[in-house]
Amino acid sequence: MMKKIESSLTNMVLVLTAVAVIMGAILALVNHATSAPIAQQKEKELNDGIKAVMVCDDIVVAKKDTVRQNDDKGKELTFVIYQTTDKNGQDLGAAVESTTLGFGGNLKVLVGFDAEGTILGYTLLEHAETPGLGAKADKWFQKGQKGDIIGKSPQETLTVSKDGGQVDAITASTITSRAFLLAVNNAYKAYMAVPFTDAETGATSQY
Repeated sequence: MMKKIESSLTNMVLVLTAVAVIMGAILALVNHATSAPIAQQKEKELNDGIKAVMVCDDIVVAKKDTVRQNDDKGKELTFVIYQTTDKNGQDLGAAVESTTLGFGGNLKVLVGFDAEGTILGYTLLEHAETPGLGAKADKWFQKGQKGDIIGKSPQETLTVSKDGGQVDAITASTITSRAFLLAVNNAYKAYMAVPFTDAETGATSQY
């Protein structure tokens, strides 16, 4: 009787092990099959985002830089800068990824600047804000809206009117508004810190 039980337990272990191995193999195959399409989709979304914030369809990402800077509290921040040109190599400015801490979590913004540092456009790439609030932030600061920042330069730090600035905060969402503007201001500083090498002359210019 004992041998029969041991045999049954051994068979169960072997079966469970086999099932685990097979399932692991299936998951690995599924992951391999889906990872490429997911990566392609993310790349397409990023490219579309860059075109949107640069307000131009005919652009080339000539250079990608990762910049690390410390904020006022000494925390290291990471920015990704996509320097853009037209097909002739003429500098069009850059799209900058910038992340700050919002009300509910990280708030990642993609901001487009022209060669002089004027804001061309922006979009939210990622947020953990209250449902509906993220969508509101993605529209509130656009051209013609209440908190319009398009055409402004963060050379003079952008702040909400409650803090003495000229940008109207999202109604009942001052924390998110401050976080958004901080992301934009930080993006500008990172952009200004990176020199861009002209594709035709090889000369380096600092904006």
